[in-house]
Amino acid sequence: MDKKIVFFDIDGTLLDHDKKLPDSTRLAIKELQETGVFVAIATGRAPFMFEPLRKQLDIDTFVSFNGQFVVFEGEVIYRNPLCQTGLERLTAKAKSLGIPLVYMNESTMKASVRSSERIEEAMASLRFPHPEMNEVFYTDSDIFQSLLFCTEEEEKSYTDSFPEFHFIRWHPYSIDVLPHGGSKAEGIKILMERVGFKLEDVYAFGDGLNDIEMIKTVGYGIAMGNAGDALKEHAYYVTRDVAEDGILHGLKEMKLIK
Repeated sequence: MDKKIVFFDIDGTLLDHDKKLPDSTRLAIKELQETGVFVAIATGRAPFMFEPLRKQLDIDTFVSFNGQFVVFEGEVIYRNPLCQTGLERLTAKAKSLGIPLVYMNESTMKASVRSSERIEEAMASLRFPHPEMNEVFYTDSDIFQSLLFCTEEEEKSYTDSFPEFHFIRWHPYSIDVLPHGGSKAEGIKILMERVGFKLEDVYAFGDGLNDIEMIKTVGYGIAMGNAGDALKEHAYYVTRDVAEDGILHGLKEMKLIK
């Protein structure tokens, strides 16, 4: 029988609305692993942001930064940093308009400003503090994802001016900045080529706009009940809300666990 693998988004999928891991999810993933199904994470977060969760769930394979940094069994197999010249242009434009940025590598993150209410509010939703300021961090390190803290009304001027980047909104005050063409789906494809799994044997659970490509690409894309309609319309199956044992229910419905 072909080997199966399941990818899980984190926020709103593994973690509930209070950023806690439901007991039903933890036990379901343990059962999934015991049946021999391969378990991985696919997230927009940086690796340092979910290390405790990986350890808690005994998961060492993941697609992070929405596909730009891929690790298989603890080994980095793919790195796709943002274009530095593009970041320099983006930083200059954002600074001229008073829009803050956060730059992220696999180990840490730095802000372009010392203090910003937008950064405070958006990062607090992930239970992270405002990062320290280092406005030239992108010149000293590979940056796999940046966060641009703009409103929807301010967003269009960036999407039109930077074709080398892909922008995905995750908060009313923030959008992810990725390399053009970057997505969780592309990271999963690279990982599948490495381990020899077929895409039709891949399952993925997600709830956000950054999960759309992933849900459309894998064999079985499962949307959480708390996902928006933009994601649900592409799903193979819509499970329950994360707060209503959505992972457990979805895995049972897919006949991956009993």
